Amino acid sequence: MSLEKDPRRARLLDDPLAIRAMAHPVRLDLQSLLGREGPLTAADAARRLGISQALASHHLRQLAKYDFVEPAPGKDNRERPWRLVSTSQSWRDAIKTSEGAAAADVLEQLMAERALDALAKWQEQRPQADPAWRDNSGIGQTGLYLTGEELAEIVGQINEILQRWVDERPIDDKSTRPAGSRHVSFTQIVTISPEE
Repeated sequence: MSLEKDPRRARLLDDPLAIRAMAHPVRLDLQSLLGREGPLTAADAARRLGISQALASHHLRQLAKYDFVEPAPGKDNRERPWRLVSTSQSWRDAIKTSEGAAAADVLEQLMAERALDALAKWQEQRPQADPAWRDNSGIGQTGLYLTGEELAEIVGQINEILQRWVDERPIDDKSTRPAGSRHVSFTQIVTISPEE
């Protein structure tokens, strides 16, 4: 769900082609890297991801084609860094069509797999982590009976809580990160049981 208010930073995806373009592991890695590190050249991104410069360049151009990244100012005319255009995306309107729903399903499955992979990596590190990180991470699960309106209210409240931090600390702006801060990922998965 989109959390950022700035229309340039938050993007509502309704084009199935754009959603499909984003639903690629290397492209998601590149967007994540640009979010953590800020503007990077294809060569720098390739080194950090352990892929070829040609592959990084190809995927950055594909992301640019669908307006996920754009060229950033470089130190000189030879340097060509890329930066994120939007740091938050939502595709809630795309699921209103069968083609959009299919594209969103692929993207959400990929994102869920990546979230589970990140959880497994964190679980390996968690026993040695500082209690502030260890005690406030992992998975929680709550089952409730709600109306559609109540669910919308809860999701809105969660988004409002997160919005404060999104506004104060845009993910791709290193200058807003306080000392001792770490990248934290909130993955919201809401499922609805079939009607009985």
